[in-house]
Amino acid sequence: MPLAMLEKLSALIPAPRAHLVRYAGSFAPAAEWRALIVPAVSVEIPFIEIVPCSAESLVTGAAAETSSIEPSVARHGRNYTWAELMKRVWALDVLECPRCQGRMQILAAIHSPDAIGKILDCLGLLSRAPPATPEFPLPVHPF
Repeated sequence: MPLAMLEKLSALIPAPRAHLVRYAGSFAPAAEWRALIVPAVSVEIPFIEIVPCSAESLVTGAAAETSSIEPSVARHGRNYTWAELMKRVWALDVLECPRCQGRMQILAAIHSPDAIGKILDCLGLLSRAPPATPEFPLPVHPF
């Protein structure tokens, strides 16, 4: 009988990557009157003044001042960049220059595994995942 209980419990587990909240009626995504009920999202793009890193600020160590609207206050669209997600989740601004506190720009995104491996090898960093540890055998207890 324990298998019967497991069968009933496994039927309650949702399918992988399935939405757990579903809307029907006027709240459904394709409903005709949805626009009249659900408020529209207004996307405000914050004004950010970017101060480039100068040689003086690097030598003196002075922090460059930037004026910007706090991203957590401004409403945002549907998709976030990885930098915005890092700032929201971990409170870590990955695009802040550690020397002058100015904004850095992404110059390139490298997707080729061969190129990434060559760069990491050149820098002396691990370019391969560490080997998997062997699985420990379960202890056998004679009854």
